[in-house]
Amino acid sequence: MVLFDEDPVSLISETTNQFHIAPDKDSLSRISVSLSQLQQTRQGRLNDHHALLKNLSRRLNTLRSQQHFEEERHDAGHHASEMLRLDTEKFRIAKGVSDAEIEAERLGSELASLKAQLEILESEGVEGGRRSGGDAEDEVVLKLQFYRSLGIDASQDPATGEFNRAVIRNTARGDVNVVNFDNKISRSFYANMFWDTL
Repeated sequence: MVLFDEDPVSLISETTNQFHIAPDKDSLSRISVSLSQLQQTRQGRLNDHHALLKNLSRRLNTLRSQQHFEEERHDAGHHASEMLRLDTEKFRIAKGVSDAEIEAERLGSELASLKAQLEILESEGVEGGRRSGGDAEDEVVLKLQFYRSLGIDASQDPATGEFNRAVIRNTARGDVNVVNFDNKISRSFYANMFWDTL
């Protein structure tokens, strides 16, 4: 065994003092602080991401429940039947409008024809402009001709000579109405009745 001239404790202490470890200890301390700060920063970011993920999960669940509710509420069969009903209603209204336009054109042409006849009768005057066998047609004959052109035939009472009945024909509807006159009822009532029947 080799014996040292100096005390081993002194030798070890002197050897240890020759190693300058203070800068290394400072470096380790700084590294430890940096690691701690990095760990805190990382944990903070993880917490933020977890909170964001929870919010997104809640929104996703809400949207899924709304979608499920809408899917359950939606009735495809009812929607199809409603569309079919609306289409049928649309075509029915269009047909009604077309029929009304055709009827309006027919009534317009009939009104124009009646106006033309009325102008002719008014231009002929009360005594009439046409002559038959040299005798003037009186006011009654002209009125009867006008009424016949409207589809109204009036008949006289043989005893009194007054008109007591009228037959109204409506060729558009294909019906015939017979009206018996009563002297107690005003003439305007019968005139309105004639126009309503026509």
